[in-house]
Amino acid sequence: MTVTYEEFATTRLAALSRYAVMLTGDQHLAQDLVQETMVRAQLHWRKVSRAESPERYVKRMMINQYLDWRRGSWFRRVFLRADPDETVAVPHDLAERSAQRDVIWSVLATLPRQQRAALVLRYYEDLADAEIADMLGCTVGTARGYISKALTRLRESAGAQLSMGVVR
Repeated sequence: MTVTYEEFATTRLAALSRYAVMLTGDQHLAQDLVQETMVRAQLHWRKVSRAESPERYVKRMMINQYLDWRRGSWFRRVFLRADPDETVAVPHDLAERSAQRDVIWSVLATLPRQQRAALVLRYYEDLADAEIADMLGCTVGTARGYISKALTRLRESAGAQLSMGVVR
C-alpha cells in the first residue's frame, strides 16, 4: 500500500524534526533543514514513495542536504549564529546532567559534518556500520573512521571542559 505525501508528512514530521535537531544542533537550522527536505520530498514523491522505506529515503535526503549546506559558500554568508562561547560557565542552579549535556552539545557543534552525521546515525538512529556508510555514501572503513575520530574528540574536548571546572 502506497502512502501519500500528506500521510507521510502528518505521521513522520515530528520524528524528522528531532532527527534534524540531532544533525544540526540548532532548532532553527533544523526547521530549515526539515522544510527544505520535505519540499524536495514532495517534488519527487513518486520516486520517494516507490522506495523500500520512504522514511529512510527522506532521511538520506536530509543528510545529503545537511552535508551540502556546509559545502556551499551561501551557508557561510547566511548563517548568522555565532560560534559557541567556550568561556561561558553553566549557571549553578542547573542540574549537573543538564550542564554536561550543554558541554556535549557545544563539542558536537565543533565536529566536522561527516563525523557528526555518523554519530547521529550510530547513536540516534542505531544503524550498523554498513548502513551508516550507505547513508553517507562512503566505505564502511571511512564510516568507522568518522565515528572513531568523533568519539575521540568528544572524549578529549568534553573531558577537558568537565575536568577544568567549566561545569561543576
